[in-house]
Amino acid sequence: MYPASELILNPDGSVFHLHLKPGQLAEKVLLVGDRSRTDLVASFFDSIECTVENREFRTITGTYKGKRVSALSTGIGTGNIDIVMNELDALVNIDLATRCDKTEHTPLTLVRVGTSGGLQPFCPEGSFVVSQRSIGFDGVLNFYADTEKVRDLDFEKAFVSHTGFDASHGTPYCSINSGELVERIAGKDMVRGNTIASSGFYGPQGRRLRIPLQDENLISKIESFSYNGQQITNFEMESSALAGLAGMLGHQAATVCLIIANRVGKRFIGDYKPKMRELVETVLERI
Repeated sequence: MYPASELILNPDGSVFHLHLKPGQLAEKVLLVGDRSRTDLVASFFDSIECTVENREFRTITGTYKGKRVSALSTGIGTGNIDIVMNELDALVNIDLATRCDKTEHTPLTLVRVGTSGGLQPFCPEGSFVVSQRSIGFDGVLNFYADTEKVRDLDFEKAFVSHTGFDASHGTPYCSINSGELVERIAGKDMVRGNTIASSGFYGPQGRRLRIPLQDENLISKIESFSYNGQQITNFEMESSALAGLAGMLGHQAATVCLIIANRVGKRFIGDYKPKMRELVETVLERI
């Protein structure tokens, strides 16, 4: 039985941050960072059941071509993913009335749809990259036990060795996204890549404005990394915790990103909304 301090519920019985009640969440979920992007996802729905929001978390549940789907905004960062994943799992796998685990496990299918900066010539601006692996600079998964089953330890070790990763930055971990879901979402027209989920947007991703960087060569080290023919394709800020926590909790998860910037070539797409609309519709078809 989970005590009130650990599983916090609102007076109406909803989970603390998301404000969702059991039954308001579909088993297929599109996760987006920007709360306004939930409206983009819902614009494809045939019908809408409910809209629930609190802070940066906004959920719209409806149907798309007969499939029940929820669109949920997480905000930015893996800290928010830690909240979202634990509360989504609680909604379907904990009896909130008794505060005990349900006897039957309900798996969720979660696809994060976001934007990203590309690091390789084979994932240029405007391309879609599905993460096979996600290297977390954030440390979230390191607070949980027995994570080895959801990590690629050899890839992780090779990355740390190649980059000479400074221990003062934390310990990177390499989460494995759901292979079946990656293949389903990627199809024949998306890049299968390996993503870094950074703990910040500026310094942790090698961007320098007015503060010097501890490692000015971070981007070039990451760009040149290769392990068994696999390279690092892109930067974003959520996929590592999503893949790792989903795997630990028995859910399927994957991240697909629209590349809107080329970090090596220093280029950026001005208007990427049409491509994002295309990506959302494609994921809704394949989820």
